[in-house]
Amino acid sequence: MPAKRFPLPKRFSAAMSEKAYARLRNLSQTYGYGNNYLLTILLENLDRVVKERELKKVFSEFQTEFGAPAPGTMKKTK
Repeated sequence: MPAKRFPLPKRFSAAMSEKAYARLRNLSQTYGYGNNYLLTILLENLDRVVKERELKKVFSEFQTEFGAPAPGTMKKTK
C-alpha cells in the first residue's frame, strides 16, 4: 500500500537565521523530510515537543534582546 501524502496547501517564504536554517537542514538529514514538512510537524505538535514555560522564557529573552513589533506593524507583503 503506498504511503499517504500529507497536503501542504499554504505556501510562504520564511527568512531565518543561519543557525535556525542549519538546525532545519540537520533535521532534514536525520528524518528525511523537506523543510516544509519539518516546520509543519514541529508547529502542529509544538505543545508536545516543548514545555510551555520554556517557550515563554525563550520568547521573553528574544523580546528583551531584540524588542517586539508594535501591533499592526507586521503587514503582509506581496
